[in-house]
Amino acid sequence: MTRINTNVPSLIAQNRLQASNSDLQEALTRLSTGLRINSGADDPAGLIASEALRSEINGLNKAISNTQRASQIISTADSALGQVSNLLSDIRGLVVEAANAGALSPDEIDANQLQVDSSLEALNRIAQTTTFQGRKLLDGSLDFISSVGTVDSVTDAHIDQANLGATGSINVNVNISEAAEQASITSSGGAFTTGANANVAFSFTNQSLTVETDIAIAADSSIAAGTTLTFLDSATDSDGNALAVGAAEAVYDSTNNTITVRGNGDTTTKADVAAAIDALQGFEATGGAGTVGFSTTTVSGTAFVPTTPALTITADDTGAEFNDVNVEFVSGASNVAAYDEASKTLTVTVDSSAPQSLADIKAAIDLTEFNATVDTAGELNIANTVVSSAGTGDTGGEVLSDDLIFELTGTDGSETFNFQAGASLTQIQDAINLVSDATGVTAEKVGGTLTFSTESYGSDAKVAIDIISEGASRSFETSLSSNRSIGKDVVAQINGTLANGRGNTLSLNTSTLDLTLSVKEGSSIDFSFQITGGGAQFQLGAEVVSNQQARMGISSVSTGKLGGVNGRLYELGSGQAKSLVTDPAGASRIVDEVITKVTSLRGRLGAFQATTLESNLVSLNDTVANLQEAESSIRDADFAVESAKLTRSQILVQSGTNVLALANQNPQNVLQLLQ
Repeated sequence: MTRINTNVPSLIAQNRLQASNSDLQEALTRLSTGLRINSGADDPAGLIASEALRSEINGLNKAISNTQRASQIISTADSALGQVSNLLSDIRGLVVEAANAGALSPDEIDANQLQVDSSLEALNRIAQTTTFQGRKLLDGSLDFISSVGTVDSVTDAHIDQANLGATGSINVNVNISEAAEQASITSSGGAFTTGANANVAFSFTNQSLTVETDIAIAADSSIAAGTTLTFLDSATDSDGNALAVGAAEAVYDSTNNTITVRGNGDTTTKADVAAAIDALQGFEATGGAGTVGFSTTTVSGTAFVPTTPALTITADDTGAEFNDVNVEFVSGASNVAAYDEASKTLTVTVDSSAPQSLADIKAAIDLTEFNATVDTAGELNIANTVVSSAGTGDTGGEVLSDDLIFELTGTDGSETFNFQAGASLTQIQDAINLVSDATGVTAEKVGGTLTFSTESYGSDAKVAIDIISEGASRSFETSLSSNRSIGKDVVAQINGTLANGRGNTLSLNTSTLDLTLSVKEGSSIDFSFQITGGGAQFQLGAEVVSNQQARMGISSVSTGKLGGVNGRLYELGSGQAKSLVTDPAGASRIVDEVITKVTSLRGRLGAFQATTLESNLVSLNDTVANLQEAESSIRDADFAVESAKLTRSQILVQSGTNVLALANQNPQNVLQLLQ
């Protein structure tokens, strides 16, 4: 090429050298930063992907930190609960020791009570002082807030976990299809001889008299028959004192069964005469208008007209249980009857404001364990009087036909009973109930039927009767409804999901709700309530959404909250209903229930820590490692590749520089043509 104005080879060499320098700069940048993508221009799509991965990794790292902190909180609570368990074990030992009252002095029992009081104080202190970074863990502030306390049929409730979602609340609907049942066996029929109904008959004497046309007098039923009435015109009363003109005085002589009315003159009103008679104990009188002329009226020895209403009172149930019941008729403000089983007294209160029909009195008696039959209709007039009578003698019946030995096995244990022929149903009932705390079985007599029932409910409740020996008729064995019975668990759905039933307790464990509810014995009432907040919420994932959170309730361990159907732990304190002196057996039941609940709480926290937190931590760490690997493959520089590029770029720059120098010398060669 012989042109000198434009050096085309030099321009080409410059462009190639510039590209080589650019490649060299890129290689140096990647090697110095360790990143393949240092700006959006390096790889726009890769930059977007790597930034998304980096954001997710940062969130996961915070989730890992949250999980570790949650585990630390649970460990702190569990450590405190371990001390609570130790204190409860000590209390239980003291309760068992105090029950040995025959070998311990009162001072020793009092010393045990002091230790119990000290342990109760320590439990309350633990509830208030167990904290994590200033937040109390065991005082109930981390428990769920719900309206379950307003449901009458619920006796106990524990909400372990609940996902409240975006609304911050959750409705809980419980539909019970089958109530829990006790295990029971009945004995009826030929095992016992037939009994009669105890009864007692009453007849009442009522007397009435009308004089002077409209002075009506009625005698109390306690007044003997044959009462007479006499009017006297007298200026003095029965004590010899002056009797004012127009005044009246009435005197009852119980010995002679007479009423004497004194009046002075002819101006005494019928109302005054009636008022004087009405003031007498056991009499009632009313008077019309007008006066009584004592100086002209003769009423001497006028007899009252008697009536004799009668009724019979009979016990509803047969047998000797209602023998020798004392029946009392007393005056009062209304007609009502009440039976006191302890004193075997039936008290019939009769309205004393006016004579009462026996039909009304019968209606009151029929509401008790007795019924009444009106033998002779009439009215009963009673005021400040008691009429009493014993029941009939031995009615006989409802006794064993043969000698009997059997073993009764219940949920808590077994006991062998030995009864002779002639033992009554009541005696058998009392013997079984005497040891019900050891067997878990109670007996109840209704009429001629004896029912053996477990105190507990559900499939764990059982009662069995094994006949060891009986007479040839084996009438007791054949009268049993079965030899063995098992109770039934409650069957219910919670929010449409079949709950696990055990006795009267329902439990549910789903991804959104974990709770335990206890209903009243044998309850089949549907109910609902709402969880509106509370609980300890833990953020366990990278996204702030409900399915990456866990919310669990940690209940209070104070003595006022620990407990259940048997009572609260504070009741074991001095002067309380279940102290060591007052009721060691009741104290033992409370402590056992509390130990179970605290152990369950520790187990639940431990399960949450082991299965939820620790597994979540492992999963998060694995996820972070995988995402970091993915980000590295997109963003990080490959040093082997970049080193090779650097070497190549360096050589090309050196070569390009030399070539450019040669290209720049080409115009000099053209100048030789001018020589």
